[in-house]
Amino acid sequence: MNKIYRVNMKDLTCKIEEVPAAWAGLGGRGLTSTIVAAEVPPTCHPLGPNNKLVFAPGLLAGTAASQSGRMSAGAKSPLTGTIKESNAGGTSAQSFAKLGIKAMIIEGQPAEGKLYELHVNNDGVTFHDASALKGKQNFDVVDAMNAKYSPKIGVVTIGVPGEERMKAANISVKDPDQKLRSHGRGGLGAVMGSKGVKVITIDDSAGSKVEIADPEKFRAAAKVFAKAMLDHPVTGEGLPIYGTTVLINIINEAGGLPTKNFRYGTCEHHDKVSGETLHDVIAGRGGSTKHGCHPGCIIQCSQVYVDENKEYITSGFEYETIWGLGINCMIEDLDDCARIDNAMDNIGIDSIEGAVILGTAMEAGMIPWGDGKECLRVMNEEIGKATPFGRILGNGTKSVGDAYGLTRVAVVKGQAIPAYDPRTIKGIGVTYAMSTMGADHTAGYAIATNILQVGGHVDPLKKDGQVELSRNLCIATAAVDSTGMCIFVAFPALDIAECLPSLIDMINARYGINLSGDDVTELGKTIMKTEKAFNDAAGFSKADDRLPEFFEYEPLPPHNLVWDFTGEELDEFWNF
Repeated sequence: MNKIYRVNMKDLTCKIEEVPAAWAGLGGRGLTSTIVAAEVPPTCHPLGPNNKLVFAPGLLAGTAASQSGRMSAGAKSPLTGTIKESNAGGTSAQSFAKLGIKAMIIEGQPAEGKLYELHVNNDGVTFHDASALKGKQNFDVVDAMNAKYSPKIGVVTIGVPGEERMKAANISVKDPDQKLRSHGRGGLGAVMGSKGVKVITIDDSAGSKVEIADPEKFRAAAKVFAKAMLDHPVTGEGLPIYGTTVLINIINEAGGLPTKNFRYGTCEHHDKVSGETLHDVIAGRGGSTKHGCHPGCIIQCSQVYVDENKEYITSGFEYETIWGLGINCMIEDLDDCARIDNAMDNIGIDSIEGAVILGTAMEAGMIPWGDGKECLRVMNEEIGKATPFGRILGNGTKSVGDAYGLTRVAVVKGQAIPAYDPRTIKGIGVTYAMSTMGADHTAGYAIATNILQVGGHVDPLKKDGQVELSRNLCIATAAVDSTGMCIFVAFPALDIAECLPSLIDMINARYGINLSGDDVTELGKTIMKTEKAFNDAAGFSKADDRLPEFFEYEPLPPHNLVWDFTGEELDEFWNF
């Protein structure tokens, strides 16, 4: 990958630049955060002309490495005001790699109200009027692009919430089976909308095979790496059979399953929406219990959920989404949850933020608890059509809490807290507090060690060792996010001795370099410090690295624990 595509939406030009030497060894999150930190004024308005939207494939994109198909997108987040990276599956990362694109930087803004399709190919970017797509949701946009070009075309799109610059809007990416994957969290769909970009199409037909400096070494390392994926009980058995929703029963048993807007740690109807039930429903109806979100995925933790007539409802029905709808919003009908998930895919709303938004609206009395049909209507008819009520919701959980004067509002730095309660799974609470991007379980997935006992065990109910655990996982994750690897590679990497060295061997063989494990750790640390420096310059302080106050005075049944870290204890996170 030897090209930077710099797209200026003000004058509708694309310059093809050489990759600066300082960026040559970076990919994915490492590259998006570096570019945003270097080129975006930290105090700029996230939806103004000075913000930039950056797409960068990971270091191993386009290779035969298992799990390597994720694309990173970065910008200043309109939801949090912090730096933001979000990665997604689909086909765009491989297409960029085939075209030799190291990164695409979208800057500036067009004349008010103009919408464009950016068509990316080996020659650069061409600009097409997309006014006919205005007001269309994601599924219709994908259909229109497939018809305009062919089903082989890569598609990256936003729905109406993105057009309308709602802070919970995401960016959707077509996967190999014409399903949608999401650059979720942080509102990057609003940034794309603010640039006047409705859709990006990618034609890699003139691209070339990714060159490997040492093919033999790469093949040997890739074989070891793939074996580690399949040998580990989580990535080789649990996730392929039950998907990520396998965690519903596990987290419920641990007493850390946030229920009814974080009132309780267990839910009586948990088994109605569990991974085991999901598997049985899909299998019984003739859907697909295994599905990959990008080419080269061998974990296959996604699935295709169908109704009783075998008609498609949704795909990529994840634990966090099912938790948010089925447990936090108390919706007991799995079909209702699936249809709401489909609606969020279609309109382009982050399905974690979206589910917590609905729970917070229930807290405010605007939607009855457990009313899946009304939630579906709200998604389609309010948020999807940008009504006044829909805009309050579409601007995020904090927006709902502010509008209705609520105190139980589960956000950090303005971003909704996901599906693990920090009072009884304290390691993930540290990650929520200290992440550079607001509450984000994937930033440092302490569930692995706190609950699943992967990479050892740190008691989730006690404070001891949690700050160090979260810190180490956040550093490692920042590095993994730079490779283009799925975050689930962390499970075998923590438990199987050969896994991480084989990943490093693949990077070395791909580029003809000689990275060590220490180099990878230093990369993670550098990324974290780069992101924190941006946030500091944007006006964030230690006071922002804290959880909502209600966690400190509302004990969570059944363990009846509170969040009891002091500020000084949390601040130790950054001592590296």
